[in-house]
Amino acid sequence: MNSLACFVGLDYHDAGVQVCFMDRSGRMLMNRRCANDWRVMVETVEGLAAGSGIHAAIEACTGAADLAEELVSRAGWTVDLAHPGYVSRMKQNPDKHDWGDARILADLVRVGYLPRVWLAPQETRELRRLVRYRQQLVHQATNAKLRIRALLREHRLHGPGRAWTQPWNYWLEKTQELPTQSRWIMDQHLKALEQSQPALRAVERRLRQATKNDPVVERLLGQRGIGPVTAWMVRAEIGRFDRFRSGKQLSKFCGLSPRNSSTDQRPKTAGLIDLGNRELRAMLIEAAHRLARYDPRWHALAASLRAQGKPGSVVAAAIANRWVRGLYHQMMPIAA
Repeated sequence: MNSLACFVGLDYHDAGVQVCFMDRSGRMLMNRRCANDWRVMVETVEGLAAGSGIHAAIEACTGAADLAEELVSRAGWTVDLAHPGYVSRMKQNPDKHDWGDARILADLVRVGYLPRVWLAPQETRELRRLVRYRQQLVHQATNAKLRIRALLREHRLHGPGRAWTQPWNYWLEKTQELPTQSRWIMDQHLKALEQSQPALRAVERRLRQATKNDPVVERLLGQRGIGPVTAWMVRAEIGRFDRFRSGKQLSKFCGLSPRNSSTDQRPKTAGLIDLGNRELRAMLIEAAHRLARYDPRWHALAASLRAQGKPGSVVAAAIANRWVRGLYHQMMPIAA
């Protein structure tokens, strides 16, 4: 922490930001609301800073990263994103108001207890938006398929062979076994499903272009069982591997570490920790299923765990956990 700095807590909202200014001794000199504009914030505190450096804190939320980057790159401030969940638990006052939130942020960054969150650069945030938009399109297509299958179950209809094969799709488009209104609803679901495919192909083209010549993505694609979709997700959500101190910390960030549920002298686990991006965790567990089928090392581990009576979900989670820990060491030489 810079001993010559003054400290600012920013409680972010779309319509405005509560700004609390605190000096090095912890004396609050100002706490008021101003417009959501970095220029206004700089003008608000510049008279109080008296030439000292400014160290600010803002809770991580939608829009906060863009504001933090503007204050860093244009105003020359030092800005840390704070984990909102940890900040909430550190508050002593049960009441919630912007004045108190801005004050606690300023005080936490002053004493060095702020639970920091990594501020991803603009390129990484843009890649995340692309990856998450792709996931939204996938979920839309999945929901359309679920509604189609539900409508067929309501009418106790079964197509030829397996679902979503070419003969089954042809039957679904042409069958007249559905009543009139249900047939119309089915056509709407099919139209929505068909329209999602061009959008999905378009976003995947942009993802390929955005990650072209990216050394991290190239290294990820070189891993057995890892395709472009998994590589894009890992690159976007993790960003830099060197921001973690160990493979264990990276695995915890991905939500793949087992939850400790020990009592007395009987150590045991209780499923995976409820942390991290659930889409990332789900994709890594899907990758673990592929590794268990096609990679000899992980196939042997899966067989060993099954022999111990472990269910398939536990086996996949264990493989994903160990694979991510090993991936950390492979990616560190090209961590940027």
